[in-house]
Amino acid sequence: MSNKFPTLLYGGDYNPEQWPKEIWDEDMRLFKLANINIATINVFTWALNQPDEATYNFDWLEEIIDKLYANGIHVCLATGTAAHPAWMAKRYPDVLSVDFEGRKRKFGFRHNSCPNSPTYQLYSKRLVENLAKRFGDHPAVMLWHVNNEMGCQCYCERCEREFRKWLQKRYGSLDELNQAWNTRFWGHTFYDWDEIVLPNLLSEHIDRDDPNQTVFQGISLDYYRFNSDCVLERYLDEYHILREITPDIPITTNYHGHATYQPLDYFKWSNYVDIVAWDNYPAFDTPISTTAFRLDLMRGMKQGAPFLIMEQTPSQQNWQPYNSLKRPGVMRLWSYQALARGADAILFFQLRRSIGASEKFHGAVIEHAGHEHTRVFSEVSELGKELQTLGSTFIHSRIHAKVAIMFDWENWWAVDLSSGPSDQLNYVAEVQKYYNAFYSQNIPVDIIHSESNLSDYDLVVAPVLYMVRAGVAQSLEAFVAGGGTLVTTFFSGIVDEHDRVILGGYPGELRKLLGIWVEEIDALFPEQSNQMRMVKAVNGLQSAYNCGILCDLLHTETAEVMAEYGQDFYKGMPCFTRNSFGAGEAWYVATSPEAAFLEHFVQHLCDSRDIRPVMEVPEGVEVTCRSKASKDYIFLLNHADEIKHIDLGDKCYKEWINGETVKSELYLPSKGVMILEEVQIH
Repeated sequence: MSNKFPTLLYGGDYNPEQWPKEIWDEDMRLFKLANINIATINVFTWALNQPDEATYNFDWLEEIIDKLYANGIHVCLATGTAAHPAWMAKRYPDVLSVDFEGRKRKFGFRHNSCPNSPTYQLYSKRLVENLAKRFGDHPAVMLWHVNNEMGCQCYCERCEREFRKWLQKRYGSLDELNQAWNTRFWGHTFYDWDEIVLPNLLSEHIDRDDPNQTVFQGISLDYYRFNSDCVLERYLDEYHILREITPDIPITTNYHGHATYQPLDYFKWSNYVDIVAWDNYPAFDTPISTTAFRLDLMRGMKQGAPFLIMEQTPSQQNWQPYNSLKRPGVMRLWSYQALARGADAILFFQLRRSIGASEKFHGAVIEHAGHEHTRVFSEVSELGKELQTLGSTFIHSRIHAKVAIMFDWENWWAVDLSSGPSDQLNYVAEVQKYYNAFYSQNIPVDIIHSESNLSDYDLVVAPVLYMVRAGVAQSLEAFVAGGGTLVTTFFSGIVDEHDRVILGGYPGELRKLLGIWVEEIDALFPEQSNQMRMVKAVNGLQSAYNCGILCDLLHTETAEVMAEYGQDFYKGMPCFTRNSFGAGEAWYVATSPEAAFLEHFVQHLCDSRDIRPVMEVPEGVEVTCRSKASKDYIFLLNHADEIKHIDLGDKCYKEWINGETVKSELYLPSKGVMILEEVQIH
């Protein structure tokens, strides 16, 4: 992070430009009461900072930066390029994007700038250069924040021309492109690059409500890659300017609130941020394990390095169908969940609630009441006090996992673009199912991509590995041959990176590793199910489980059959296999099983590899461990509505939040949190 501020960061988005200056001094008083040490500013200020092509107005910005610093608050300085000014849209219409239906947008909303607009590129780079030269040496600035939740899919004529250039660079020749896209299907053969048009509702796509419904997967898949690269290029425009002018200030941009944000390949993006930053916005009814998965995904972006929560709400959101308040204690609990899974910062959106427009009902540290006498402010202040106490205790610490789950953006794109075999198949949901089985048993998991180094893991799970890119099968074979355990599932090994089916029988390049071949794939209706009936004993597994969505009809070659289907015309065919390969083993789950199967199967796998949870805890308690040097910090979080008793055995611990010593046992209140470090009993 930054040597200027080697402690937990606590603060959030601040929009002083929306308020008269007499409010600023009151804000400083309240920020100090809330124990805030950093403010993100200048996010949506391009129009204010640049009223025309040649004029820059940063005086107000310098005044507020000086004021924050004088009050002991550092600055995460945004570049302000997330929304182009109205004058720019009027004078230079190339800056406006074209939507999926081919309609030219007008000025409004945000993130509507065409990523290939020369105007946007010219003026965004000039703005960032002027900003960096003005404030790069200011002692308050400890972090650059490029743009904001970047992402725009544009279908304008310029993007179409840039797409053709991107394709020429990728394929080299039209012969290679035609082969990659299988363009002899439906007479799509291209004889000139200018014949290629963007895939949208005017060309290859068929459903305005589902942009993934395409009749030509090859071109649509490449558009996803192209678009992610184009938006990344706009980030890099700013990154390179900031790095040259301010080489010692870290640079980041905040990833979208769902984490599993489909348009941008965040694994690729993470090669170009100094620290990953994520906006964490679970709903009232979002499963805790879903948030945990997304947090682990963010930690996995840079091979386990700590990350930032750049935004979360202190209580209420404004854009969900039902914007519930966070109940007392929940904001604190969820903040510690982020810290427990690798975050080194907790920042809020927003510090003062806006008085108008779409975010006026989005929660804030300072509510519309305008003072500190609110429940939310009290909770924020108390958490800030606790984080001050923790200081740099576990900053830069790591979570060590022996289990990895693969998550791959290009595979996700390909699965969603696929025409069949079932609308019920949801890649993210299938990955989440496997993650849930580990989460429920408090087994640490790293989220990795398909080209990650596997040498640190004993167990790798690759759900629905539909696309197998070059080198991936060989990497998996080496991992298993060296003694690792692999689990993969139905609809894996089907296509290459161009979405062309790998001939010779599914699962393609994984066939030798798994010791099977798949003849057909049956798609079940939502109300249908089948059964997995065990034919060989596996420790901890019951005799039968329900399954659905897809059912592979497979034949074994070298694999042994562990379970068979219980009904339909393929009753008795294998649905669960194990194959010895070198010193390791590869398991194949040929259907989507019920949660109980995955929990029991995961327990068996972990027992067989001696993979254990950090601590045995009752249901409803989440436990993780962050390690730093020779010290382990155990986080206990009680998500249940009742007190939980935890047996500590003969160990003694220091509790870092309150400084007390605990031994033998402890009682963790509902929504309670403890951070334990084992100490020796004298």
